[in-house]
Amino acid sequence: MSDTAVSAKTERKLREAMDRLLMGKPQRTDGRMTKNNLCREAGVSSATMFRAKAVLADWDGHIEVHGSLTPGEARRDADNDTLRRQLAAAKKAITELNKQLTAAATIIASLHHDNQMLRTEQHEAATVISLPPRPGG
Repeated sequence: MSDTAVSAKTERKLREAMDRLLMGKPQRTDGRMTKNNLCREAGVSSATMFRAKAVLADWDGHIEVHGSLTPGEARRDADNDTLRRQLAAAKKAITELNKQLTAAATIIASLHHDNQMLRTEQHEAATVISLPPRPGG
């Protein structure tokens, strides 16, 4: 197995393709951060790409540090994380509001019951008192 280096032109093509993929601006692929996409984006064969050891070392180093997500996928994941946190906070708030609503409904029901009892007592105890006629009237 020989370690044949690639031409400067091929290395430039691979580095330009890598830059496009890393920036999320692919021209020939779907933008996924794969070596297959790297060679397709550069317009070279996979055998040629694998001979470009320096380019592949840079690629592997970037992937190791930053992961294999495209910028769009990273934004999507960050947005999803934000939405999950917001959803959790909203669920917590809803749970608290439901507790308050249940407590308020219990108090209202108790006050309604007390009000009904007072009305019944007032109705049963109500007596009509006749007032004497007004003098001169």
